[in-house]
Amino acid sequence: EVQIVESGGGLVQAGGSLRLSCTASGLTFDDYAVAWFRQAPGKEREGVACISTSDMTTYYKDSVKGRFTISLDNAKNTVYLQMSSLKLVDTAVYYCAAIPFWGPVMTCRYKYDYWGQGTQVTVSS
Repeated sequence: EVQIVESGGGLVQAGGSLRLSCTASGLTFDDYAVAWFRQAPGKEREGVACISTSDMTTYYKDSVKGRFTISLDNAKNTVYLQMSSLKLVDTAVYYCAAIPFWGPVMTCRYKYDYWGQGTQVTVSS
């Protein structure tokens, strides 16, 4: 059985940093597109960043470019989302998703097979 588990969320002041982790069991992140999505209260879920583990290309939502970094640790079978210079608008539940994939990511809009339960990120003023 495949399980995706996110961790690392929490409460942080504006301008601060957090690192989210996405760990999979039942699959290895070889040749996958792995994405971080977020959903704020009353808003639609949106893709924040994604990575192709086949060629390590990445894609970011414009509003997080330069502040968020997505990366893969093969040894730990974990994808990270390093978030810096956090803003109030970054407050949301963050979800990790994965789909078998080969080649460069040009978008994060894929039909993901696996989703985690989410981790809350709250940015305070």
